[in-house]
Amino acid sequence: MKIVIIGTAYPWRGGIAHYIALLYHHLRKRHDVEVVTFSRQYPAFLFPGKSQQEEKSEGVQIPTEQLIDSINPLTWIRAARTVAGKKPDLIIFKYWLPFFGPCFGVIARLVKRWSNARVLLICDNVIPHERRLGDRAFTRFAFRAADFFIVQSRAVEQELKEFLPSARYAFVPHPVYEMFGATMPKAEARTKLELARDDRVLLFFGYVRPYKGLHVLLEAMPRVLKSLPVKLLVVGEFYDDEAKYSDKIASLGLGGSVIVRSDYVPNDEVRTYFSGCDVVLLPYTSATQSGIAQIAYHFNKPVIATDVGGLAEVVKDGETGFVAPPNDPAALAQSILRFYHENREDEFVRNVSVEKKNYTWDAMVNAIEKLTA
Repeated sequence: MKIVIIGTAYPWRGGIAHYIALLYHHLRKRHDVEVVTFSRQYPAFLFPGKSQQEEKSEGVQIPTEQLIDSINPLTWIRAARTVAGKKPDLIIFKYWLPFFGPCFGVIARLVKRWSNARVLLICDNVIPHERRLGDRAFTRFAFRAADFFIVQSRAVEQELKEFLPSARYAFVPHPVYEMFGATMPKAEARTKLELARDDRVLLFFGYVRPYKGLHVLLEAMPRVLKSLPVKLLVVGEFYDDEAKYSDKIASLGLGGSVIVRSDYVPNDEVRTYFSGCDVVLLPYTSATQSGIAQIAYHFNKPVIATDVGGLAEVVKDGETGFVAPPNDPAALAQSILRFYHENREDEFVRNVSVEKKNYTWDAMVNAIEKLTA
């Protein structure tokens, strides 16, 4: 097939760009694939982070055409003409935010008018965690232009069935992020992170947003520290007010136990943090799925998550980690303490190395081919 993928890709950064890079590499083993991305992804005033583009990392470089300004409809029309001129059989959009619904919906309709292409949406969400006016209308506009859908958690599957009962879709678990290199020895990673080899190390990784539940984790920490000395690494750019987290760390007396790196982590440094920790924490208050779990699994790391959205589908309670109720610092602390008191790390690592075989890119490619045949 001739396939054009449209969405966030190099030189833009973040999990969506990583995903599209991996999808591109795996699809092109059997298909002719091109990628179209944004000339402007978000207006600066709508972007909460420090930078939208890759700076140091080279791990996601793929050939792309930057044709789409998300807020300039004239570029949508020009992009659609260019894509239609490629005579694609299939257009794939990575859909995660209704902000892009008008843009994607217009491009999809025009490409279908000017070519024989069909349209597939890979959905991270149907309606996002942080809801805004217009979300449902924008999503509906995009979805009605699609012929097929891929969902990656049962939670999103249920959302899609409720939102668009007639949708033709396939369920495929979110594949692992395999682009960050091999696991390094824990002792080596801890030396780089200036941690002691015998420290107990927890990792909270990724963009900090309210629904990610870092505030719940910080409230759990005093309960953990009463029983065990641990170090919590908080690593990722803040898309929320960083000061309120700093204040909470200070007010709870956690300054000596919480290490914060409030920056985007280049791809070549990701493996250091995951290799150096014992367990990855996902204390989300709401979610559909999390790409962080797929990074953890790539590095054979156990995960302690909350029972929201599809997280419990990926984290097998008592096998690859623990699942705690959301918004419950005491329960989260108990799961962390249980992980150490019961010495579950080695067992969970072995189980993760087996479980992650269910999250392959080959399965994603096969599902796309079967659904669109």
